[in-house]
Amino acid sequence: MNEKGCLCNYREREGLFMKIIFTKLRSAWTNHDLLTSTLSFVFHFSQQSISPLQIQEIQSQSENYRSSSSSASSPASRVPSSNFFYLRKQGALRQPISFEDSPDWEDNTDVEVRVEEGGGDSINTATTPISPSLSKLNSGSLPSPPLPEGAVVARKIAGATVVWKDLTVTIKGKRKYSDRVVKSSNGYALPGTMTVIMGPGKSGKSTLLRALAGRLDDSAKTYGEVFVNGAKSLLQYGSYGYVERKNTLIGSLTVREFLYYSALLQLPGFFYQKKSVVEDAIHAMSLGDYANKLIGGHCYMKGLPSGERRRVSIARELVMRPQVLFIDEPLYHLDSVSALLMMVTLKKLASTGCTLIFTIYQSSTEVFGLYDRICLLSNGNTLFFGETLACLQHFSNAGFPCPIMQSPSDHFLRAINTDFDRIITMCKTWQDDNGEFSNVNMDTAVAIRTLEETYRSSADAAAVETMIHRLTEREGPSLKSKGKASSATRIAVLTWRSLLIMSREWKYYWLRLILCMLLALCAGTAFSGLGHSLSSVVTRVAAIFVFVSFASLLSIVGVPAQLKEVKVYACEDSNQHSGGIVFLTGQILASFPFLFLISISSSLVFYFLVGLRSDFSFMMYFVLNFFMCLLVNEGLVLVVATILQDVFWSISALVFIQVMMMLSAGYFRIRSALPGPVWMYPVSYIAFHTYSIQGLLENEYDGTSFAVGQVRTISGYQALHNVYDISPDDYSKWRNLLILALMAVAYRVLVFLLLHFCVKKNSSLFRFVCCKLKMNE
Repeated sequence: MNEKGCLCNYREREGLFMKIIFTKLRSAWTNHDLLTSTLSFVFHFSQQSISPLQIQEIQSQSENYRSSSSSASSPASRVPSSNFFYLRKQGALRQPISFEDSPDWEDNTDVEVRVEEGGGDSINTATTPISPSLSKLNSGSLPSPPLPEGAVVARKIAGATVVWKDLTVTIKGKRKYSDRVVKSSNGYALPGTMTVIMGPGKSGKSTLLRALAGRLDDSAKTYGEVFVNGAKSLLQYGSYGYVERKNTLIGSLTVREFLYYSALLQLPGFFYQKKSVVEDAIHAMSLGDYANKLIGGHCYMKGLPSGERRRVSIARELVMRPQVLFIDEPLYHLDSVSALLMMVTLKKLASTGCTLIFTIYQSSTEVFGLYDRICLLSNGNTLFFGETLACLQHFSNAGFPCPIMQSPSDHFLRAINTDFDRIITMCKTWQDDNGEFSNVNMDTAVAIRTLEETYRSSADAAAVETMIHRLTEREGPSLKSKGKASSATRIAVLTWRSLLIMSREWKYYWLRLILCMLLALCAGTAFSGLGHSLSSVVTRVAAIFVFVSFASLLSIVGVPAQLKEVKVYACEDSNQHSGGIVFLTGQILASFPFLFLISISSSLVFYFLVGLRSDFSFMMYFVLNFFMCLLVNEGLVLVVATILQDVFWSISALVFIQVMMMLSAGYFRIRSALPGPVWMYPVSYIAFHTYSIQGLLENEYDGTSFAVGQVRTISGYQALHNVYDISPDDYSKWRNLLILALMAVAYRVLVFLLLHFCVKKNSSLFRFVCCKLKMNE
C-alpha cells in the first residue's frame, strides 16, 4: 500500500474513532459515568483493530445520532412524552422536572418537608408525588424507565426559573460602533440545569449575565423584561449567588476558615450553626482534601492550584444556599483537566436542583457535552438559544457543519469571531492539507448574519418564544430574602479575621515592625550622647525629624496588603456581605494592636538611645504621638490605594506625597518662612509630619531652660525659636495630638466616600486616565 493510501486509512480510522467516542459519550451520559466509560473504551479501542462488521455498526450509530440531532431542532420532536425524565446522580431514582421547574404552579400540591436530625442549616428535603404531566418541559433529556405509579422521590428544595424577554442593555461608550451591548435577547434557565452563555470576546456575555442578576452599573440602561418564577421581580438577597471572573480570596486563611468567616458575614444566627453550612459547601465543591490548606500557601508550601481556587470562590456563594447561581467564566485560566473537573462538580451541583447560569469563552468536547442549554452571542446579537445538540444542527442548517475532528465550541467561535478575519488576511496564501485554510468559506460578518437570519426563521426561535410564554403566563412562588448578619456581628467578624490575617501575613505588619526597630536602632545610635546643652538643640531636632519622617515612609511596604483588603471588600460589598462602615471599623480596630506594638517598641528604643527627657509622662506622650502619626499615615496609604488601585502607581504616589510633606514640615526651612502659595498653604497644613514633630519638640523643651554664660538663661521655646516653629502655650502639644486624631478620622471618612464612589462602581483614577489616553489615541 502506498503512502497516500496509508494516510487515507489513517484518517478514516481516526474519523471513525471520533465517531465512536462521541457515541460512547452520549451513551455514558445516561449513567453519569462519562469519564470512566470513555477512557476505558479508548484503552480497549487502542488494543484492537476494527472489523468490517464494527465499521457498519459505527456508521449506523452515527446515522442514528445525526437523525436524532436533526430532529432535536424541530418543534414536534421537542414535545416530550411521559417517558422522558431528568437524570439525577448515579444510583438515585429518576424523576421528571417539576416546577419548581415548571410553570404549572399547582396550589394544591402536597409537599412534605423533612429536616435532617440535628437541625442546623442543612438543606431541607421534600417529597413530591410524581406526575407524568410535569415532565413536559424537559425537552432535551434522554429516555429512562418510568417510575412506578405513586412513587415518592426525595429531592432538595432549590432552584428557580429565570426568563429574559427582549432584553437590551445599552452602556454609553462601551463600544465604538454602538452603545447597545446586548440586543433583544430571549432565553430561559430551568432548575437543575446548566445554561451557558457563549461567545467571543466583547460579545456581551458578562453584560447579559450581570443584567440577569441585576448587577449592572448605574451607567447601564436596561430594556426588556426579566422574570423569576414567572414574576417580574428582582432576585432577593440570599436567593442567588454571583461569582466574579477573577478570584478574590484571602491567601493567609485556610479554605475552611475562609468559608467559615464568609458564612458568619452572610448568615444570621449563632456561630455553631454555620459549621454545617461550611461543610456542605466544601463537600459540594469537592474541596475536602484542601479544607485545611492555606489558600495562598506560605514560604514552605505552595498555595492552592487555580482550579481549586476557582472552586473556593464558588463555594463562598454556596454557604447561602442560593436557588440561582451566576458564574462569570468558571473556567477562567484553567487547564483542560481542571476545567473538566470544575464542570463535573457544577453538574453535580445542578443535580440538587440549583439553577446555574454562567458565561464561557471556549471549552473542550467533554465539557461541551455537559451543558444543557446554550445561548450563543456575537456583538450582542443572539445567534442561537436552545439545546446543545440542536446548536450543532443549527450551524449545519446554516451551512457551517461541524467537522468531525473539531470541538463544537471551537467551531462556533471560529464561525462568529471577527478576529479570525485578520488571521485569514495574513495567511490567505496558506493552505492546509485539505486545500482550505478554514472550513468557513466566507468572512465572519457574513457568517454572523447568516446564522442570525437562520435562527430567527427557525423552529428553535419559535420554540423559545412558546416556552417563554408558558413560563411567564402564571406567577410561581416568589423568592424570599434571607436574613442578614447584624452590623455588630459583621464588625466583630471582620475585626477578628483582620487580626488573624495580620498575624499571619508577615509583609503586613511584622516586616514594618522589623524595619521600624532597625530604623530606631540606627537613628538612636547615630544621635546618641547628645546631652542637654544648648548646642544639642539643633541636633536633637534633626534626630526627631529623621525618626518620624522615615518611619512614616516605611509604611509604604503595607501597600500590597492594603490593596488586597480593598479588593476583598469590593467583592464582599458587591454581594452585600459587607459595607463601607463595617469594613473601616473592623480594619481600624484590627490595626490598633499592631500599630501600638510598632510605636511602643521602636519609640522606646529611640527614646533611650538618644537620651530624651526621662520622666514617664513625657515618654508616654512620645509613644502616643508616634502612634497617632502611624494611624494617620495608615489612613493616607489606604486613601491612595483606594484611588489608584494599583501597586506600582500607589507606591510612586505615596513616595512623592511623603517627600512633599517632609519638605514642608518646617525642618529644612522654618514653617513661617515658607512661600505662601502651595508650600505654606495648603501643604504645610495637611502634612501630619508638622503636627507630630511640633508636638514632640514641645514635649521635649516645654518648661526647660538653658544657661547662656554665667548670668543669663533662656527658655526652651527661645532656644527653638530660630530652629523650629513651636507654640509657647502649655497645651499646644495636646492640641497637636488632637489634630492628628482628627486627621486620622478625616482620612477614614475620605476612604469611606472613595469606597462608595470608586470601588463600588469598579472604577479608579488609574483606569480612568488610561481610558482617556486610549480614547485620545
